[in-house]
Amino acid sequence: MLVKAYKLMAHDFLLFLLFSCIISTNIHACKQTERNSLLSFAATLSSPPLNWTSLDCCCWKGITCDQDGWVTRLLLSSKGLKGGISPFSLANLTHLTHLNLSHNSLYGSLETQFFLSLNQVEILDLSYNHIFGKLPLSLPSINIRIVDLSSNHFFGAIPSSFFQQASNLTSFNVSNNTFTGYVPSSICLQHYSPFLRLLDFSSNVFSGNLAPGLGKCSKLQVFRAGHNNISGLFPEDIYNATKVEEIALPFNSLHGAISDKIVNFTNLAILDLSFNQFGGELPLNLGKLSKLKFVTLDFNNLEGVLPPSLMNCTNLVELHLGINHLEGDISVLDFSRLSQLTKLDLMINNFTGTVPVSLYSCRFLKAIRLTGNHLEGQIQAEILSLKSLSFLSLGFNQFTNLTGAMKILMSCRSLHALFLTGSFVGERMPSDDDMVDFHGFQNLRILALVNSNLTGQIPLWLSKLKNLEVLALRSNQITGPIPSWLGTLPRLFYIGLSENRISGEFPKQLCRLPSLLYEPNIASQVDNYELEFPAFSFTISKTGNQTFTSQTLHFYPATIDLSKNNISGYIPSEIGQLQLLRKLALDSNNFSGIIPDQISNLTNLEVLNLSMNHLCGIIPSSLASLNFLKEFNVSYNNLEGPIPIGSQLQTFDASAFEGNPKLCGAPLPNKCGPSKGIDADNKNNKDVDNGLHQLPWFYIFTALGFIVGFWGVCGSLVISKTWRYVYFRFIDNLQDRLYVMIS
Repeated sequence: MLVKAYKLMAHDFLLFLLFSCIISTNIHACKQTERNSLLSFAATLSSPPLNWTSLDCCCWKGITCDQDGWVTRLLLSSKGLKGGISPFSLANLTHLTHLNLSHNSLYGSLETQFFLSLNQVEILDLSYNHIFGKLPLSLPSINIRIVDLSSNHFFGAIPSSFFQQASNLTSFNVSNNTFTGYVPSSICLQHYSPFLRLLDFSSNVFSGNLAPGLGKCSKLQVFRAGHNNISGLFPEDIYNATKVEEIALPFNSLHGAISDKIVNFTNLAILDLSFNQFGGELPLNLGKLSKLKFVTLDFNNLEGVLPPSLMNCTNLVELHLGINHLEGDISVLDFSRLSQLTKLDLMINNFTGTVPVSLYSCRFLKAIRLTGNHLEGQIQAEILSLKSLSFLSLGFNQFTNLTGAMKILMSCRSLHALFLTGSFVGERMPSDDDMVDFHGFQNLRILALVNSNLTGQIPLWLSKLKNLEVLALRSNQITGPIPSWLGTLPRLFYIGLSENRISGEFPKQLCRLPSLLYEPNIASQVDNYELEFPAFSFTISKTGNQTFTSQTLHFYPATIDLSKNNISGYIPSEIGQLQLLRKLALDSNNFSGIIPDQISNLTNLEVLNLSMNHLCGIIPSSLASLNFLKEFNVSYNNLEGPIPIGSQLQTFDASAFEGNPKLCGAPLPNKCGPSKGIDADNKNNKDVDNGLHQLPWFYIFTALGFIVGFWGVCGSLVISKTWRYVYFRFIDNLQDRLYVMIS
């Protein structure tokens, strides 16, 4: 009986579980209409398939339903989806609270019907797609908390009515689009968004002033509107948003002084107002912002001294104040309190004094840039206490004792980039005798000693820098030949030796630079490394000045620049092996011979300057295959024949070919006579080339013939007495006969 009772109980329990499962399945099973809507949405996508095959759509990947079977969440970020957003399919998901289709390749516009049908949505994330068009007149739901439409192709102005249902909005991100008009400060009005914490309008085309209203966002923590065309003054009422932790407005046209009210931002950790027109002095009480970590104020018009209170910002990690009009003796500042500092940029100001010794107490410092000030003195050995220092730029100051500096700095094992351009003026390049037992700079990638009028030769100790990628020694007084060992440095891809007094020939070993040969695994290493500070490039055009920045080492193009020296001889044909070369500048030297046909193998070449030499022959027709040329110049040589037609060469100005009287054809005004054909011209170039190469052998064989003939006769006379007697008797008889004949 007991066993029977247990069996009955077990049977009843199984029935209960089965019934519960059936009830549960019925509760969570999705609605047929919503299943059809999701399948309709999936049908508009080209790839990859979503594998939505089961009957219950609530079990599909990326789908979440509530207990009544309504779809509440559609989360398909980073699925590689391609295709258009169907407004009619998703519009039927009326209970949707979370919609995330970010990081895909979806396109289309936000139809008003679709947008307004999301009347329950709380989180809307369509970022990193290809969605375009204007925004609808209003947000779809009063419940919406997060809107992320960044990195798409939206355009037009954001309607002032857009935020009427934004009473619960906490985050709004429309960065990296092409929105125009004013930044909508109305979003912060009290009846709109009292809970707003993040506003990101960066990388658009917003213009005009920042209208008052942002201060009404009492809980605002992050405000970004950089990379726009915003102008005018910084709005005073923003200082009322006392909970702000980040303000980023770089690359605009804001002006005026930074108000003392900035101390209201007691939680401020990130302040980025770089590339604007802010002026005046820095607030004296800036040090009250004890939570500051990142301060970026470079490229402005700030003036005055650095407030001593800045040293109270003990949490400071990066301080960027470059390219302003700041002044004062920085050696009196106590940097030792900034124990977390990793980057210090004070370039191009009017600071005086010496490098602060207290700076060497900042043990985490990785990058120092003091270029373009009025600093003096010598590099101190205490700098070796900065074990993480990888970037050091001290150029255009009045520092002295280059040899002493290099002896110290070579022991900085983490140093990757060393810029001493424009300092140590008129001194001598540290020689091999100065750098006895050299073993340093083992991780150095960039060495720049430009514009310093340094004398001496390129020293052998540089050959030990096996990680060197950029060698810049332009605008000095360096003499002697180009050392052949430069071609053995395994990672070197940039050689800048222009405007010196270098002589000798172009070493053929330079044509075997490993990093410029076509080896993708080596070339890719150049792209990966990032500098601690961005490099700046300034371009002047008719539309105005432009500034470009890049932190990658690839900012330096693969270059061999030997222009404005005294180099002679031929351009080696082996130059064609350097297929990754992008700039070849050999102008203003004494090169002779022909332009090697092998230069056409340099298919990545963007700049080719061979002007002001003594080159002869024709311009090889194969140069027409250089499709990426941006600059080309062969002026003032002895070139002849027609300029190759039907190529990019015709697009360059006539000045690129002038100074070659025998050169003809477009773009030069003088036309060519009856053509004998390009092949014939190329043959002539080869004949010239062969002649140039055979000429030394002519002299060699002539000399050998003279030696053999001379010693064949004279040697015999020296060795044999009988031959000498016969020879001189023959000469006497010949002389007598000539005398008789003449008489």
